[in-house]
Amino acid sequence: MFSCVKAYEDQNYASLKRACLRQKVLFEDPHFPATDDSLYYKGAPGPTVRWKRPKGLPSSTQTQDTFHSDFLGHPDVSLSVSIPILEQEWDPEKPNAYAGIFHFHFWRFGEWVDVVIDDRLPTVNNQLIYCHSNSRNEFWCALVEKAYAKLAGCYQALDGGNTADALVDFTGGVSEPIDLIEGNFANDEAKRNQLFERVLKVHSRGGLISASIKAVTAADMEARLACGLVKGHAYAVTDVRKVRLGHGLLAFFKSEKLDMIRLRNPWGEREWNGPWSDTSEEWQKVSKSEREKMGVTVQDDGEFWMTFEDVCRYFTDVIKCRLLNTSYLSIHKTWEEARLRGAWTRHEDPRKNRSGGCINHKDTFFQNPQYIFEVKKPEDEVLICIQQRPKRSTRQEGKGENLAIGFDIYKVEENRQYRLHSLQQKAASSIYINSRSVFLRTDQPEGRYVIIPTTFEPGHTGEFLLRVFTDVPSNCRELCLDEPPRTCWSSLCGYPQQVTQVHVLGAAGLKDSPTGANSYVIIKCEGDKVRSAIQKGTSTPEYNVKGIFYRKKPGQPITVQIWNHRVLKDEFLGQVHLKADPDDLQNLHTLHLQDRSSRQPSDLPGTIGVCVLSSASLTAI
Repeated sequence: MFSCVKAYEDQNYASLKRACLRQKVLFEDPHFPATDDSLYYKGAPGPTVRWKRPKGLPSSTQTQDTFHSDFLGHPDVSLSVSIPILEQEWDPEKPNAYAGIFHFHFWRFGEWVDVVIDDRLPTVNNQLIYCHSNSRNEFWCALVEKAYAKLAGCYQALDGGNTADALVDFTGGVSEPIDLIEGNFANDEAKRNQLFERVLKVHSRGGLISASIKAVTAADMEARLACGLVKGHAYAVTDVRKVRLGHGLLAFFKSEKLDMIRLRNPWGEREWNGPWSDTSEEWQKVSKSEREKMGVTVQDDGEFWMTFEDVCRYFTDVIKCRLLNTSYLSIHKTWEEARLRGAWTRHEDPRKNRSGGCINHKDTFFQNPQYIFEVKKPEDEVLICIQQRPKRSTRQEGKGENLAIGFDIYKVEENRQYRLHSLQQKAASSIYINSRSVFLRTDQPEGRYVIIPTTFEPGHTGEFLLRVFTDVPSNCRELCLDEPPRTCWSSLCGYPQQVTQVHVLGAAGLKDSPTGANSYVIIKCEGDKVRSAIQKGTSTPEYNVKGIFYRKKPGQPITVQIWNHRVLKDEFLGQVHLKADPDDLQNLHTLHLQDRSSRQPSDLPGTIGVCVLSSASLTAI
């Protein structure tokens, strides 16, 4: 997983540790010193902070709630992902091998980076002031938080951070935020069951999941509800199970199961007090062995169980961070990943400008970067994520503000090679948010699609990373050209004078068997052709296929043929020639089907629906 790791700020952990051991000194990080600059990017310092190494701290690290925080909510799960722990564990038998230096891995803008820190931690009154472990003598949580703060610029940069972004940084996965209120999951049982299955799959494959209750105002933040839950906290999902109800053999043969989730409050205390809380009577419905398997405990440790129905009723948001498997050696589903880097850049020339803003700005929208990809199955699940380059928050540079970003996806012609210049059929779109990452999961039919990543407002600049995951390779690439390039051969062979878009909707009256034909359409124009997918067993197929043609001879017709797919040899059913007259192209055309015995046109006509959406100048479509 970490075979290709880049040293952050060119600090090599191994060489720095060797130098410290050779000089018999403890490491002090010059890039993240023990000063207020490493704590805050703005504002006056709070209580006097003293930086202490773990050896200088008392064995009990119980911290006051006013300072207690957990920047991620996954102090146990996430650490196993990002920390090379074994090589850094304290060995009491080799005290001279300790150099006060640690390193941690984070996924940052498309690559794993190795962040080196010293072990000096911020304290007030001899207590850790930020993240800490429940264990009295364990400091991994505080150390990894320090490394993450270094990556962000300072500790204050972690306050109010985006949980979805943090999960991506720790795993290299993709985060999918889910609005439980907007999706009405509490009242829609079918949608809720489907979501639970996805959450179960993510958890079983090592992904991270977080749940929270939105705090609308500052006063709402950390407000405790009557049910015991706290607003504004990122509760870590630590287990997902289908719990068998009943006792003994009766429970084994009964099919009744309950969808349940175990959550952990990052404070390490203050739990849910509703049904299935630690001391509730509902646990009598579950056998002792099942409770032991689930690790049910009765203590205020911040961890508790809830039914998934109650999760959807009381929480407002869930974030799933999926670890997408791209290894062909795995027994699980293997995703094909396309990873491309791009940028929003400003230019006075509209043809070179790449910062056009969202679709609200119709005059400049198509000036944004454009990426084309293909869905090669009848239908496929497509995962798309864009991430803008992270911005650090430091006292010298101020707070690094994210741009509001998002993207739209358009279904385009089967043979498109050049950039879009006009609106097409919208297939999907993401939300626009000032988060580092924006994610969308969508199911799309076979065809070719264009992704247009944008900032919300035009004129903003920045780098971004686009990741596209499909079941089979998508051939994702950037569209750079607006029209066919002019070469030295253009004067001899001719250059396109017009671009025409042909959309074949469907047909009627096709008969090959009692269940219909296995037909497909081919559109031909000046040596170029587009073929639709096969429509099986129907006399009224819906092709919905589009082709775009750059025409050197606009006066020549475009041909639309219908073929019937056979095992040995496909059978030609008929064709129509579309004239250059745009009015003629808009009409429904009558197509005479061939009679298989006489090879003559039969008396039974078929009709084919053809619609030309545009026939205009080269850069109009």
